[in-house]
Amino acid sequence: MATTEKGILNRSYFIAGCMFIFAIAVGVKLMDIQFVEGEHYKQLSEERVYRNFTIPANRGNLYDSNGSLLAASVPKYDIRFDAVTVSDEVFEENVLPLSKALAKMLGNTSSYYVHKLRTARAHNQRYVLITRGLGYSEYMKMKTFPIFNLGAYKGGLIVEQRTVREHPLGKMAERTVGYERQDEEGYFTRVGLEGAFGPYLRGTDGHRLKQKIAKGQWKPISDNNEVEPKDGYDVISTIDVNIQDIAHHALLKQLEDFEAEHGTVIVMETATGEIKAMSNLGRTEEGTYYEKRNYAVYEAHEPGSTFKLMAMVAGLEDGVIDTSQIVDTENGVVRFYGRAVRDSHHGGYGKISAARAFEVSSNTAFTKMISEGYKNDPGKFVDRLDDMGVTRKIGLEIKGEGTPRIPHPDDKGWNGLSLPWMAFGYGVAITPLQTLTFYNAIANDGEMVKPRFIKEVKEWDKTIVKMEREVMNPAICSPETAKKVREMMKNTVKRGTAANIYTPNFSMAGKTGTCQTEYWIEPGRYIASFAGYFPADNPKYSCIVVVHKPKRSKGYYGNIVAAPVFKRIAQKIYTDTPIMDELPSLEVESEAVEKDFEKYYTKVQNEKVLMPNVKGMPAMDAIPLLENLGLKVQVNGDGIVTSQSITAGQKIKSNQKVNLKLS
Repeated sequence: MATTEKGILNRSYFIAGCMFIFAIAVGVKLMDIQFVEGEHYKQLSEERVYRNFTIPANRGNLYDSNGSLLAASVPKYDIRFDAVTVSDEVFEENVLPLSKALAKMLGNTSSYYVHKLRTARAHNQRYVLITRGLGYSEYMKMKTFPIFNLGAYKGGLIVEQRTVREHPLGKMAERTVGYERQDEEGYFTRVGLEGAFGPYLRGTDGHRLKQKIAKGQWKPISDNNEVEPKDGYDVISTIDVNIQDIAHHALLKQLEDFEAEHGTVIVMETATGEIKAMSNLGRTEEGTYYEKRNYAVYEAHEPGSTFKLMAMVAGLEDGVIDTSQIVDTENGVVRFYGRAVRDSHHGGYGKISAARAFEVSSNTAFTKMISEGYKNDPGKFVDRLDDMGVTRKIGLEIKGEGTPRIPHPDDKGWNGLSLPWMAFGYGVAITPLQTLTFYNAIANDGEMVKPRFIKEVKEWDKTIVKMEREVMNPAICSPETAKKVREMMKNTVKRGTAANIYTPNFSMAGKTGTCQTEYWIEPGRYIASFAGYFPADNPKYSCIVVVHKPKRSKGYYGNIVAAPVFKRIAQKIYTDTPIMDELPSLEVESEAVEKDFEKYYTKVQNEKVLMPNVKGMPAMDAIPLLENLGLKVQVNGDGIVTSQSITAGQKIKSNQKVNLKLS
C-alpha cells in the first residue's frame, strides 16, 4: 500500500514539474513575443488589416503621324459566378433567362449555359468562369442580365478587371509597334516603339493604404503618404498608317507568290529621315506570314549588288574610278586566286563604261575597278567606307540593331579575295535600314539624316518632347559624286537591271541586288533586294525591299522578286498622294456641254449597275471602289477581301448595303 501511494506521489511530482516547465516556457515565449519579436508581430497584424495597394498608371497611347491609334490601353473584364451565393428561389426562377442572355452575347447555346450553371451549383463552385476579355460596353450590358443584376452578394457576380494593350492595326506592323513586358523579378523586355519609348509611355504607379473590412474586401482610408498615379505620355510616331498598309500588302503578295522565307520593307521620308512604314514578315510552317521578327533593324546580311553604290561612291571620291572609264568584262568571268567572279549575263557585257557597269550590275567590272584602284592600299577603301558611316551602327532607339561587318586589312581573316569580293557586296554584312540610310543620303544630296521613328511626346495637347531632325553626316560625299550616282540609279531603272519596272507615268531610281546566302549549307539559296527612291529628280521617299530565300524555280533575282514590290509601293503612294506640281484649272464653262452632261448623268443614274468582284483586293482598294458606285460598305476584319455579301454581276442600287469579310 505504501509503495502504491509513493508511486502515485512521484507521478504527481513529475506531472507538476512538467506543468511548471511548460509554464516557464510559455512565460519565456510571451516575453519573447512582447519584447523581442513584438514589433515584427505587430507589423504582421497591421499588414493583415492594413495594406499598401499599388495603383497602376494608365499607359500612354501610341499614334501614327496623322493621329491614328497604333497602340492603346483598354480595360477588359473577366466574368465569374459564385453559384453558392444565389438563393434557390432566385436561381430557379432566373437560370433560363440568364442562359438565354449569355447565349445571345457569347455565342454558345442556352442549354450549354443552363448545364454549366446547374453543375456549378450542384458542386458548390464559387469561382466559375463565364467569359474572358469583355469590353466595357459588353460588361455593362452583362451586369443587367437576370441574377447578375443583383450584384456580388445576392447575384454571385464576380468581376475581374485588367488592362490590356491593343493594336488597332492588328498584326500589321506588330514588330514595329512592339511591346514592353515586365517579369516577376522586375526585368523588362522591350521590343519596337513600345519598348524604345517605354519611359515616356508607362507613367508612374501610385499607392494607397486600404483597410480590410471583410473577406476579400478592402476600403481605402485617408493616408498622408498616399501617392496618385501619374499617367504615361502619348507618343506620336512617324509611321503613316496608309503607307504602312501599302507596304505591308505589297510585300505580303510577293512573299506568297514566291514562297519566300521572310522579307522586309522600309519607307523613309527623304528630307527628314522619318520612317513612314516598316513591315517585317516571316513564313510559318503552314505557309502563312506574320510579323515574326524585326528583320529591318536587327538582321545584318550580305547585301549583294546594292553594296555597289557604296563601292562606286568610294571609288569616285578617291579618284580611282571615273564614270567614263572603260572596263573589259572579259566574257563575264574574271579570276582571283583561282576563284571565279561571274556576271549574271552569260558572256559578259564586253567593254563598257563604269557608269554602264553600275546600270547592268556587272560583278566583273566592279571587282576589276576596285581591285585595281586600291591594290596598293586596300585600307584606303575601308577607311572611305568608314568616313561615309557604312561601318558603324546608326544608334537607333529601337533595341537590337545589327552590327555592320566590314573587313579591314588589319583583321586576322583578311586575304587576297577580301577586296574584290567586297566590291560586289560579298564578305560584308549590313542591315536593311543601314543600307537604306546610305541610299537616302545620296537622294538627299549627300546629307545623311538619322532614321527617326518619333515626332513628339505629348501630355494631352501639351508637347513634352519634340524630336528634331538629326544629321549624322552633313556630307558623305561631294555634291558632284552624289549627282553622278543619282543619274546612274535613274538609268538603272530606265535601261539597266531594273528596266522591267520602268514606267513613263512616274520616275524611280535605285539599284537591284542578288546574292547567295547560306551557300555553305547548299547552293540555290538567295537574297533578292532593291533599294532606291522616288521621284527620281526630286526625291520624296526612299525605300528598300529585301526578300530572303524565294523559291528558286519561281525566280530569285532582285529585279524579278524585290523591284516589283518597290514599284507597287511607289505607284500606290503616287496614286493616293500624287507628287506633282500644281497646274492651272482646265475647267471651261459651256452651256451646251453642261446640258449634254446632265443628259448623260441622268441616263447613267437610271441604268442598273452591276456588282464587281472585289475578292482578293486589299480593303483600301475595295472600299473606295464600292463607295463610288453608291454602295454603303461595312467591313469585318482587316486586310484582304475574302467574301462579299452581294454576288459579283448582281444588279445593285444606290445606298444599298454590302458587307465585306476581310482577313
